[in-house]
Amino acid sequence: MVTRRSWIGWQFTGPFLAVFALVFLAPIGYSAYLSVFRTKLVGGTGFVGMENYTKTFSDPQFWEGVSRVAIFLAVQVPIMLGLALLVALAIDSGRLYGTGFFRVSIFLPYAVPAVVATLMCGFLYGIRFGLVGSLNEGLGLNIPDPLAPDWILTTIGNIVTWEFVGYNMLILYSGLRVVDTALYEAAAIDGAGQFRIIRAIKLPALRGPLVVATIFSIIGSFQLFTEPQILKSIAPNAITTYFTPNVYTYQLSFTGQQVNYSATIALVMGVATMIVAYLFQRRSLKGVD
Repeated sequence: MVTRRSWIGWQFTGPFLAVFALVFLAPIGYSAYLSVFRTKLVGGTGFVGMENYTKTFSDPQFWEGVSRVAIFLAVQVPIMLGLALLVALAIDSGRLYGTGFFRVSIFLPYAVPAVVATLMCGFLYGIRFGLVGSLNEGLGLNIPDPLAPDWILTTIGNIVTWEFVGYNMLILYSGLRVVDTALYEAAAIDGAGQFRIIRAIKLPALRGPLVVATIFSIIGSFQLFTEPQILKSIAPNAITTYFTPNVYTYQLSFTGQQVNYSATIALVMGVATMIVAYLFQRRSLKGVD
């Protein structure tokens, strides 16, 4: 009977484990295999051990992309989560007119494919053909070009924020909906105002959802690819081939034919993302049962 039960368990988990191994473990294993080889113009492909990893950590283009992602993470993520928090609190307050419509409107940009959203914003920001150019020409303004090299990271941050505020708002709003209403009633009896309720009840209840939303945002920042890759055709002078590590990996693999080196960078970024997300989770949930 014990053996039969164990087989029944494997029958349920077996399909998932097979798909997990095929689409997750196998690509990682193959990337690790590629990372210890190098294809040379003379001599073909040969085993090089850890040379690709040594090259990665001494590659200035790789570190420039990493620094750009770090700046993006440090600035864009707090702004995005702050906006999502404000929206979630406003909807949960029950004092917002048309709550259902407002909630759907904020979430709707998340349903727009990233490619479409980037193209829309790219042409909107165009100084020669977009809204910014029309404002400069029609009103005699001198608005800086959002697609210029000095502003392109800010532009990408605006696009990503527009896309994902609604997604993070939904995570935070879901966390607010599970708060026991008896706490609000007790606070009202004690004469607590809205700001006191937010500070003493709602924000502590959102600690877990905020950690989850931040971890997702950290992972998304390290994976930044679609927006700069699409904007590259609109602003070629602002987006370099190593703008982010993912863009660099793509260019190395599909343009430079350096598959082994690109696999190495992909593995390094995967491990770095995992470490940063884990450290943030451990520090944020320290002392929480």
